[in-house]
Amino acid sequence: MKYLLLSLILCCHFTFAACDTSQYREFDFWLGQWQVKSAASKQLSQSKITQINNGCGLLEEYKTPTGFQGKSLNIFDSQTQQWHQTWIDNTGYLLKLSGGIENNSMVMTGKTHDKNGNIILNKITWTPLKGGEVRQHWQTSTTHGKAWQTIFDGIYHKVPD
Repeated sequence: MKYLLLSLILCCHFTFAACDTSQYREFDFWLGQWQVKSAASKQLSQSKITQINNGCGLLEEYKTPTGFQGKSLNIFDSQTQQWHQTWIDNTGYLLKLSGGIENNSMVMTGKTHDKNGNIILNKITWTPLKGGEVRQHWQTSTTHGKAWQTIFDGIYHKVPD
């Protein structure tokens, strides 16, 4: 009887745990296969954004012609009502961000530290543009948000199917 009850609870939990509310679709404008162009580089990078885990999350797979590559996991947390991103790359860099939709853009922020232990604020904004492109603007601040420096400013151009 105990196992039957446990089975029913698990079955019902997973049956009703679908990520089908509108909040889980807020970042869908970023889905697709992209060529990424930044003002700082003449080379095109590649990025593939796919839905994973029955639409509950997004997986980003990014790579440049120089061999740099990284991946991020993105999910809407229904308990905190925030989006979260965890980015890792082949230099060992870890970036954890959280946030949500602001003025039709996805905006996430998080803290890292420099080599001396000082706090660096990170803010990344993804904005859908006319024509289906997406702008990603990554800024950092070492002045607790009083001044910001652009680290990356790129346009995602959809690769035709």
